[in-house]
Amino acid sequence: MRLVNEPRMRTTYSLPRLLTFLALAITGLLLVRPTPLSAQDAAPRPPLTRMLFVMDASNSMNAFWGNQPKINTARELLLKSLKELEDQPDVELALRLYGHQTAIQPGKQDCDDTRLEVPFSDHSIPEMRKTLLATRCLGTTPIARSLEKAAKDFPEPDRSKGARPVRNVIILITDGIEACDEDPCAVSRALQAKGITLKPFVIGVGLTENDKFALQCVGNYYDASTPELFEHVMQVVVTQALNSTTAQISLMTADGMPTETDCAVTLYDQRTGQVRYHIEHTLNDRGLPDTLTIDPIFTYRLVAHTVPPSMREGVKVKPGIHNVIAIDAGTGMLRLKLGSGPGDASMVNCIVRRQGDLNTLTAQPMGTTQRYRVGSYDLEVLTLPRTHVPAVRVEQGRTTDIVVAKPGVLNIQCQAAGPGSVLNKSGDELIWVADLDPAASTHQLRLQPGAYQITYRSQFARRTELTINKEVNIESGRSTTINF
Repeated sequence: MRLVNEPRMRTTYSLPRLLTFLALAITGLLLVRPTPLSAQDAAPRPPLTRMLFVMDASNSMNAFWGNQPKINTARELLLKSLKELEDQPDVELALRLYGHQTAIQPGKQDCDDTRLEVPFSDHSIPEMRKTLLATRCLGTTPIARSLEKAAKDFPEPDRSKGARPVRNVIILITDGIEACDEDPCAVSRALQAKGITLKPFVIGVGLTENDKFALQCVGNYYDASTPELFEHVMQVVVTQALNSTTAQISLMTADGMPTETDCAVTLYDQRTGQVRYHIEHTLNDRGLPDTLTIDPIFTYRLVAHTVPPSMREGVKVKPGIHNVIAIDAGTGMLRLKLGSGPGDASMVNCIVRRQGDLNTLTAQPMGTTQRYRVGSYDLEVLTLPRTHVPAVRVEQGRTTDIVVAKPGVLNIQCQAAGPGSVLNKSGDELIWVADLDPAASTHQLRLQPGAYQITYRSQFARRTELTINKEVNIESGRSTTINF
């Protein structure tokens, strides 16, 4: 220990000794190695997008479209898209063709004519280009079977903890509808329900109106009615396939503003009821609903856990873009107060119901504030006797105050235990409020202000005329005692 103001000793070093010390210090610094980041500390890798092109190479693709066969136009524009994808990071491509192996014969078609020609890899584009240039259009159009087999074209997912997220995308390019009496829509729904792929992109090449309608249930349908439009559609589809799908959930006030927030929100799979996302709704720094990255595979049931809940069925999101999901969820505040008077440690609850509905929403304690959906409510305060407040209106962004008189305390002292009752005097009518404990000789009740009659008979009294009645007035916040 060194005392304050104690002289310090000065240490001196010779020049050789000082140089040796510096050399050792520098060596120690060079030997120190930075600690590598753990897997938890490392920045998460972006998702890997696997895009499977399922392309129609059936005989009908030989038909002229503009000034050349459809297959030529489709091939040229697909090759152009592949060239633009060569520099895209975090993308793997594959190619499946159908209708290219077996020529159509009278009364006979090969519905198994579908094959994965180029499997997934991060350097598959040269092989895809070579395959497309060599493709000849020969056979039929087995769309359903091609989609079904496409499920196995995607590598098995890595389900280990911390595995990189993967988005599986199918882009179907066709100039015709299913030709093998199977259901491509059912196959597509099954792939999505199992989480194998996102909702497929379907590009219709010069289809009739009836054919377009038949393919819309397969996936996100894009109509390429002309070669020029095909190029634009291809660019749109590839852009959407590469980009993440995002959404903002706008909780709308009664006056149409997306400014409600700070409540739990759940997105369920509409078909299975499984919870897909559960969040606490947040407004960002700009006062707008924060953005959620969302899977476009599912149709959702949205529940904002307001009181009562705000719900929206059949919510669909468009892949690759930012979606806005709006739901009516305007709220106001209901503040319940007990009137002035001495403090009371007892807890009094208030049952809150929607006006005209017998189902209980909450049992809100008096002295608290709770947020409710805009609307009218019936209140039942669990005082003795109960206090009913009908048709209380909750307004957007406002606080509605309900004040209930503070109860008074009634003490009942009996010479002996026995049965009895407390009744409220309402004009000439007596209304039951509570029974006395027949095994006790002292009682304490908290009663709303008003006039009461107490009826009592000792357990030792066996005659009706020995009943004793006493009247008492209860005042808010005050204690009253009667003796029997």
